[in-house]
Amino acid sequence: MTDREKAAFFDVDGTLVRTNIVHAFAFYAMNQGSLFGTAWKTAKTLLSVPLFMAADRLDRKAFNELFYSYYRGQSEDRLETLADELFEDVLEPAIHPGSRRLVDEARRAGCRIVFVTGALDFTVRRLAAHLGADDLIANRMRFVQGHATGQVVPPIIEGAHKALVIRDWCVRSGVALEHSFAYSDSFSDYPMLAVVGHPAAVNPDARLARVARAYEWPILRTTEA
Repeated sequence: MTDREKAAFFDVDGTLVRTNIVHAFAFYAMNQGSLFGTAWKTAKTLLSVPLFMAADRLDRKAFNELFYSYYRGQSEDRLETLADELFEDVLEPAIHPGSRRLVDEARRAGCRIVFVTGALDFTVRRLAAHLGADDLIANRMRFVQGHATGQVVPPIIEGAHKALVIRDWCVRSGVALEHSFAYSDSFSDYPMLAVVGHPAAVNPDARLARVARAYEWPILRTTEA
């Protein structure tokens, strides 16, 4: 087997960092009011954060459709620029103490490192580079004439779709799923974990912890150095 015949797929939010995509959106709203037009629209956006949290718990697909609609009309250039500030001010300080160690261990095992996240690609690109990812599978905003439409390019990267895009990625890349690894903190990523030969629960929520114990998957902690 060559080094390129297996991969390690990492969820990001909760697994490698303690933030999530709602934190990223709130950062934009709080620090760059002009991005969202008027002060009233910015305030309205911040008041929507609890709604985002509730929708995320109830229906991940509905959450994504609601959440990304709030980006409608924003300049692509401006979003890319703010992504650098987001990394420096929010994401880098939120990296779990053991995240780099876990990624490095997978690399030493001969895996290609692939981050798989429901975040927008431009918001996590620098994080992926910082932690040494070889590839990034993330949601991509649809832009028309340099402005966001509020819709992502299908398929939305979430839940069962993560497993599908991982499978497709492996076919394109000549990587064997049965030799590959996957890491996540959330039960919603069960399909992603189940599709590979070597799944692991990282900082798992209660439901994923129960599944991991039932299937005797490793339970890891990146929250510890």
